[in-house]
Amino acid sequence: MPCLQLWASMFSTTTHCYLLGNALEPKATMNPLTFALRRPWTVMVAILAIVLACSVALRPKWVDQSLAKIGVDFPLQTMKVDIFPALNLPVIYVCQPYGGMDAAQMEGLLTNYYEYHFLYISNIHHVESRNIQGTALMKLIFHPGTDMSQAMAETINYVNRSRAMMPPGTVSPFVMRFDTGSVPVGYLVLSSDTRTVGEIQDQALFKVRPLFSALPGVSAPPPFGGSARTVVIRANPDRLRSYNISPDEVVTALALGNSVSPSGNMHVGTSYPIVPTNALVKDIKELGSIPIRTQDGPPVYVRDVATIDDATDLPTGYALVNGRRAVYILATKRAEASTMRVIDEIKKAIPAMQAELPPDIKVSFEFDQSPYVTRAVGSLLTEGLLGALLTGLMVLVFLRDWRSALVVVLNIPLAIMAAVLGLWMCGQTINLMTLGGLALAVGILVDEATVEIENIHTQFHKTDSMALAVRLGNAETAVPRLLAMLCILAVFVPSFFMQGAARNLFIPLSLAVGFSMIASYILSSTFVPILSIWLLKRTGSHAHTDDSAPLKSSPYRRLLGQTVAWRWVVVPVYLAASVLIVVFVGRQLGLEIFPQTGVAEFRLKFRAPDGTHFDTTEDYAIKVLDEIGETVGRKNVDLTLGYVGTIPSSFPINGVYQWSRGPEEGLLRIALKHGTGIDVEETKNRLRQVLGQKYPELRFSFEPADIISEVMSFGSPTPVEIAVRGANLQESEIYARELEKRLRQLPSLRDVQIAQSLAYPTINVTVDREKASMSGTNASQIARSVVAATSSTRFVAQNYWPDPKTGIGYQVQIEIPQPTMTQAEDLAMLPVDYENGQSVLLRDVARLTPGTQPGQFDRYNMKRELTITANISGVDLGTVSRELQQVLSQMDKEGLKPKSVTTEIRGQVPTLRQILSGLGVGLVLAILVIFLLLTANFQSLRLALATVSTVPAVLAGVVLALWLTGSTLNIESFIGAIMAIGVAMANAILLVTFAEQSRKSSRDSREAAIEGGSRRLRAILMTSLAMTAGMIPMAAGLGEEGAQTAPLGRAVIGGLLAATFATLLVLPAIYALILKRASSQSASLDPLDAESRYFVAAP
Repeated sequence: MPCLQLWASMFSTTTHCYLLGNALEPKATMNPLTFALRRPWTVMVAILAIVLACSVALRPKWVDQSLAKIGVDFPLQTMKVDIFPALNLPVIYVCQPYGGMDAAQMEGLLTNYYEYHFLYISNIHHVESRNIQGTALMKLIFHPGTDMSQAMAETINYVNRSRAMMPPGTVSPFVMRFDTGSVPVGYLVLSSDTRTVGEIQDQALFKVRPLFSALPGVSAPPPFGGSARTVVIRANPDRLRSYNISPDEVVTALALGNSVSPSGNMHVGTSYPIVPTNALVKDIKELGSIPIRTQDGPPVYVRDVATIDDATDLPTGYALVNGRRAVYILATKRAEASTMRVIDEIKKAIPAMQAELPPDIKVSFEFDQSPYVTRAVGSLLTEGLLGALLTGLMVLVFLRDWRSALVVVLNIPLAIMAAVLGLWMCGQTINLMTLGGLALAVGILVDEATVEIENIHTQFHKTDSMALAVRLGNAETAVPRLLAMLCILAVFVPSFFMQGAARNLFIPLSLAVGFSMIASYILSSTFVPILSIWLLKRTGSHAHTDDSAPLKSSPYRRLLGQTVAWRWVVVPVYLAASVLIVVFVGRQLGLEIFPQTGVAEFRLKFRAPDGTHFDTTEDYAIKVLDEIGETVGRKNVDLTLGYVGTIPSSFPINGVYQWSRGPEEGLLRIALKHGTGIDVEETKNRLRQVLGQKYPELRFSFEPADIISEVMSFGSPTPVEIAVRGANLQESEIYARELEKRLRQLPSLRDVQIAQSLAYPTINVTVDREKASMSGTNASQIARSVVAATSSTRFVAQNYWPDPKTGIGYQVQIEIPQPTMTQAEDLAMLPVDYENGQSVLLRDVARLTPGTQPGQFDRYNMKRELTITANISGVDLGTVSRELQQVLSQMDKEGLKPKSVTTEIRGQVPTLRQILSGLGVGLVLAILVIFLLLTANFQSLRLALATVSTVPAVLAGVVLALWLTGSTLNIESFIGAIMAIGVAMANAILLVTFAEQSRKSSRDSREAAIEGGSRRLRAILMTSLAMTAGMIPMAAGLGEEGAQTAPLGRAVIGGLLAATFATLLVLPAIYALILKRASSQSASLDPLDAESRYFVAAP
């Protein structure tokens, strides 16, 4: 990666300068300090360039707007602002509609062929599918690192190959790549007091959506709430019977009387006119003149048996806004787009959209997620600014010099600006992860400058020259500071070797911290020395005095002498205590992917009994919304939005964004007013009780509503899912029912239910083929008539009409009005053929019986599965994961699971395991990398081991801090632990380096350990407490969204305080213990090296 190459080049140059060159050598022009001191204004110009470049990257939108007014188009884009970095999950969706086909037909005649061919695609991991009436949704998951462009090309290729085996009337599916980071950022709502939802839907589809989808970064699915505009021929069953005409005859007549015919041309003299025909009617009224039958009596026309209306396709569901029917379009951003920029573009485009609509249709943007993004970003910025202020105050307390504190504090914003510039050049965005890295770096950035300034102060007793004091101080700390920086960077190196979501989340944070640290090191070697010479002044207290002199008889030195003397007791007790805390207290910590949000929004999904009509489901939705208003207080409800029923087959792609399995299902989204202080989790529990008691026939489940929870759910509707797969669906259902029963008994789970409809009501039409044959008809003709009576001919006999006013083509379909078909007897009286002057009714050739069948078939790699979903209440995800495993193991022991049945825990649980496993391995690798780095620097395994001996203290401190504050172990707290280890290593390196210098000056290991601790006491305390102060605002969770990053700050503070204690009191004892019999000679093998034990003097 270019960024890594940039880091490597910086490291190599700087390392070469400090390790091979003398900081005081005038000819060492490649030394950053020498360069800065000789060309100070070059450094200041470079810093000014960083400030200007950062200002360009973060310029507010009003700057571009002002420039646009004067005709200037700024060529560089601003840095994008978002919640999370692009997750880039390798997923492709295939949506296949076929109106009227039941779930079993969709599975067997369509999905099966797709899945068979999809398993040939390169790097495919697995294929999931959902099949309900009229729609099949297939989800293709690929292995991490797959070339998704190639995967998309292969998918389309195999889709085309599969379609050769599909039934007649199968339309092409939708194929799209959809990242779970592509979440809705709002809803574009269209409503009217005078128009039907069908009319609003048509306006939204052909007037608003073209403007909407053209906005940069927007992915605009079709509108929700209405059905497609359609020319509907509604056949009257009584008239059909009176004329002895079957619906199939009407279908045949329509196909012959209104057909698509291309226009030709004629050569007439010198002209070449087009020769169109009226085979396709111009006016829908002409459809009534199409003859159905012209023999055996007077002719019968379509108008005699049907009415013709400019209407909509059969409705399958409704959208509700504040309890009233409306239409909405999901404002979904693309994975690579900026949330804030997308929302700004939508808001700017609303006046243009309103201008395209009739005045009685109003358009508005609701459930805007930008305030949450703004609050989240603002909270982190506030925490960072407060942290920088507290850090400066802490430095001022220790150094008692406001000029020194000013130099240290100025280093922070400049390093942050340089980091932002680096992130911008690498294509990163401003998001929770990069901002978290920058906020985390605020406390660490002070380390480099503080060590430099503190050492400059200690040099005041050696020289009267401020410039010479600067050079002496830099020469003494250059290599330890470089090594400390490399150790902090090393803890983030493993993130580049992670896979999946963990990698995509951690790399931006690692880059933010990395760029900050590199910039801080360079600034502390250039900018800080320049300002020190310009600003710092000597005082009387500094004149030829040794700041470390009082420490020679200080209480700390005496205490340190005791710990070193009792090192054989201190070290084992320290290690044992650390291990016990990590093991026993660590087990008490909860586990989750990301801290819970406090957003005042929630989504409620409810399910009526299988097969409930969507009109009844709508009534339930209105009653549930009313009950919610009563529970939380109507004045506290800002907006409600919902959808009941299924997605129309005309818009199958909407199933990717919002899945609905049947007409009995409804999804409600409730936004509470900002600042009400209502506890959303408590509200959910109250609603479970109230709604469960009032509507026992309904099943309820809460789903993530805020943008963070939606992204972190990785496409799962609930945090807990258990898939039950087997060759026999009946066996799987028996096992799943027992598992569901046991999961309901767990107090930590709520809303436990089987996701699939397993007993959807049916009216089975069993054709007697012998009777049908004797009546002159057949099963195919009967089925076509039944389709027209119970569904429409939209898919089985496609017919079209172009609207001459708009140039938009619409479908023509035949159906029997649903209000005339309300019971099985009405269907039995349907005429299906004409024989000997009499109608052949459906009851004459078929038997109608009630029954049930599965309403949804789900599959995983071509094997059927059932899914049990559940929400979590009162406990963490890790605890639930262990409980689920115990239940499954117990059922296995009891022999309840058939041999053909397998189970898999899904939802957020496997994601949690993957992320924490990756972080755990990364933590071990980070410690190993640091150990190897220290070994290479010190040329000693003993010194490296002594330095990393503070790691147990860090881990123990992190665990205690999280436990005492009630925080969980999650992505944020794990980041804090990793960072605390890096900072602890930086302090340990300073102490060990100075202790080793003392040991090589003819001191034994005990005196060297005491001397190293005494000399670095102030520096270590100052940097540790300054960073702790910088983390306090973050740990306190200040701001409305501060709870998101609070665990990170708490982990850093806990680990750092424990590490500081261990570094100052235990590390010297460990050093004295390990280095007791170690030789002070160099490890060099070079006979020409004077420090080598193999040195041979030149003859």
